[in-house]
Amino acid sequence: MLALVGLVAVVLVIAGAGSLILTRNAARSQAQSQLVAEANGLTSDKSGTTRSLAALRVVRKTLELEDAEIVRIDRQGSVVTPLPNGLTQQDIDVAAVQSGQTTSGRRGNIVFAVAPVTLTALERVRLHNFAGTLAVLLTRDVGGIGPSWGYFIIAGGAALLIAALVAWQMSRRMARPLVEAMEVTGRIASGELESRVPVRPNDYPEFASLAGSINDMAQSLEDGRARERHLLLAVSHDLRTPLTSIRGFAEAIQDGAIEDDGQAADVIIAESRRLERLVGDLLDLTKLEARQMSISMRPTDAAEVVTTTAEGFRPAAAKSGLAIVLQVPGADEAPRPPVAADPDRLAQLLANLLENAITFALKTVTVTLTDDPAAGACVITVMDDGPGIAPGDLTKVFERFYRADRGPNRRLGSGLGLAIVAELAAAMGGNVRVESPVTDDGGSRLVVTLRHWSGSDGPPAPVPPSVVKAPETPA
Repeated sequence: MLALVGLVAVVLVIAGAGSLILTRNAARSQAQSQLVAEANGLTSDKSGTTRSLAALRVVRKTLELEDAEIVRIDRQGSVVTPLPNGLTQQDIDVAAVQSGQTTSGRRGNIVFAVAPVTLTALERVRLHNFAGTLAVLLTRDVGGIGPSWGYFIIAGGAALLIAALVAWQMSRRMARPLVEAMEVTGRIASGELESRVPVRPNDYPEFASLAGSINDMAQSLEDGRARERHLLLAVSHDLRTPLTSIRGFAEAIQDGAIEDDGQAADVIIAESRRLERLVGDLLDLTKLEARQMSISMRPTDAAEVVTTTAEGFRPAAAKSGLAIVLQVPGADEAPRPPVAADPDRLAQLLANLLENAITFALKTVTVTLTDDPAAGACVITVMDDGPGIAPGDLTKVFERFYRADRGPNRRLGSGLGLAIVAELAAAMGGNVRVESPVTDDGGSRLVVTLRHWSGSDGPPAPVPPSVVKAPETPA
């Protein structure tokens, strides 16, 4: 506020003083021009004929010109008539007057004009043969700034008062959101993530944007804390179940309550593998989020990776009474462009998709590999003929620890497999989406899109996991 008021005061002083000075100079110049015109009017009539000395005196008396004087200038150029107070001989251009020119000038607050008078021979005789020059001297006291300073002070005081009121309002309007933002960020730093900066309709756009950014940050932190709590709860739940089984069977073996030790050992081994898989998935997700998982992008034969991975799951599928149908172009077909991917991570991605499909399929799991030349991409599809996914679950299947309910006893898995698929696809510059139902009886289809390798441009830049495309819901 003080800065704004000070700025207004400085501007007022500069503008006011400059205006007064310019006004004063303009008044002096105007008065000077008027005096020259009056002096010329005294020494000559409208037709330009010079007036005699006697006529000049009559005119002067008639007009009652108190500031009009007739001065004498001798041959040597000296003014022999006393000049009005404030003027000196040096102020008058004597040479110009002697040559018949009208001159003017100013001295302090006094402006003057000097016009030569033409004398007749008779008038020179009456003046005792005066051989010098007579001239009419008109003076006028323009005066100083006078009461203008008072008016300026009054107007300036009123302007400063208005500026102070406006600056006070502006400073409050600017300071209030900053103070509120400071208080809210302090509360957020102390752990109150539900705190928000109020946004008012009359706030400046910049402050409203700042408040919105702080609120978005607080919401993001609050969501992160909620996800962290959910993660801890989910991990605790998923760890407790196998640990309970392992402990129960181990105590039963110790107490001799188990008749078939081999069967108990099988349960313990299966639950241990489940724990190992859960811990591995958590580590993979953590590395992907921190961008610490090594992903070596290079030209990759997608058909070879898809075929090898799918063949590796045939025994597990056959054990569950399922068939894996592989639709991959053969070697006798036209050469396929390689995809930009890490073969090991692509195999991990496909393994998670196949494991998910085998879990929910009824009879068949279909794996398809095609190309999309228009998009310059490779499309890998894994489809099952299971009960399908409810419309409300389509946007949640890639969330951590989310396990869709697909019928009785179908709520299986750790809930991390598809989350890892989404992260891996994004890290390799691709995306994944889910479609369900795909037939009248249900079924679901997971579609992975990876870009073709461009030899001239090099591998595409990996897309950060935070920008994984949302799953698309089929029309």
